[in-house]
Amino acid sequence: QVQLVESGGGLVQAGGSLRLSCAASGRTFSRYAMAWFRQAPGKEREFVARIRWSDGIPYYADFVKGRFTISRDNAKNTVYLQMNSLKPEDTAVYYCAVGMIGSGLGFTPPSAYDYWGQGTQVTVSS
Repeated sequence: QVQLVESGGGLVQAGGSLRLSCAASGRTFSRYAMAWFRQAPGKEREFVARIRWSDGIPYYADFVKGRFTISRDNAKNTVYLQMNSLKPEDTAVYYCAVGMIGSGLGFTPPSAYDYWGQGTQVTVSS
């Protein structure tokens, strides 16, 4: 059974940084991509970034380009989201997710991902 456990959220001032981690277990992920989503109160869950497990190729939402970096550590089965220059509008619950490459559903819809973590709260104060 696939398990995803996020950590690293917290409270930070605007302009600060946080690094989120997502530890994955339960299967081999070589044919999968790992992604980060976020959901603010009253808003839909939105795509943040994704990385292919096999070759590390990333893909970002436009609103985080240049500020966030997604990476993975194959030996630890862990995906990271380094978040710099945080803004109050980045406040949300951040979720990691796993989806199979080539599903035909694209990169950004939540429906393209099969497994989800429980989420970690990120709060950015102004």
